[in-house]
Amino acid sequence: MLKARVVTALLLLAGFLATLFLLPFFGWILFVSAVAGVGAWEWGGLLKLDGALRFGYAFAAMALCAALGWIVFDSGTGTVVLATLLVTIFLVACVFWMLAVPVWLGIRWAATIRFAGLATGLVILIPACLALMHLRTFSPLFLLAAMATVWVADISAYVIGRKFGRHKLALTISPGKTWEGAAGAVAGVMIYGVAVAWSVGRLPNTMGGWMLFSLSLVVLTAVSILGDLFESLIKRQAGVKDSGTLLPGHGGVLDRIDSLTSTLPLVGLAVLYWEGQLP
Repeated sequence: MLKARVVTALLLLAGFLATLFLLPFFGWILFVSAVAGVGAWEWGGLLKLDGALRFGYAFAAMALCAALGWIVFDSGTGTVVLATLLVTIFLVACVFWMLAVPVWLGIRWAATIRFAGLATGLVILIPACLALMHLRTFSPLFLLAAMATVWVADISAYVIGRKFGRHKLALTISPGKTWEGAAGAVAGVMIYGVAVAWSVGRLPNTMGGWMLFSLSLVVLTAVSILGDLFESLIKRQAGVKDSGTLLPGHGGVLDRIDSLTSTLPLVGLAVLYWEGQLP
């Protein structure tokens, strides 16, 4: 199992880096749309959709992602041409993750209403995939750094939680997660964030700047944990361990991007603000 996990992880990383740095932007749109389609296929499985409906849902998600990519961005350069639409999509995602999901987790609501479940899948996948398109245009290295923030949070939470975890974070949703692990995730992300900011000469130089910088990293870490917990809840309600079997040793695509789906739209919104493209 460990060998399969390592080999799969290396192949995934190599393939992702190749597409990230080598594909033209229209190719990146197609690649990201395919990810949306696979993610929707797995989400449909968690909702217990039948074969035809599940296939149709996956195709619709892929087509919607591609269509929005062509509408929102210039397919040649990746420049944002419909900033208002992109901001709206990111805001919907941020409201969902930061306001709706905490309530959802608190009441353990099951997405048994089919329309609600299908709509939720699109809210999870489409904004995150558009953020992948947008952040790649902004800077492929920045996109990698943003994704690495989530990986650092996951690894830090696992290591600290294993060694010091005593108080359960969400026992009925994900018994392995602890408050100590969450604190470790925040600490790991803070160290990583400072290291990255220092390496590019972007460390804050005022007390207010440091407070905003620290708060941003804490919020990003908290939202990444929400993304992880949310998928854990949906999988538990579906009675499965993994969202799929596409990635040997790693489960499905949703298992690997759960925290990214919650964090990338937030990062995308921040970049739009940085670029002065918020209405």
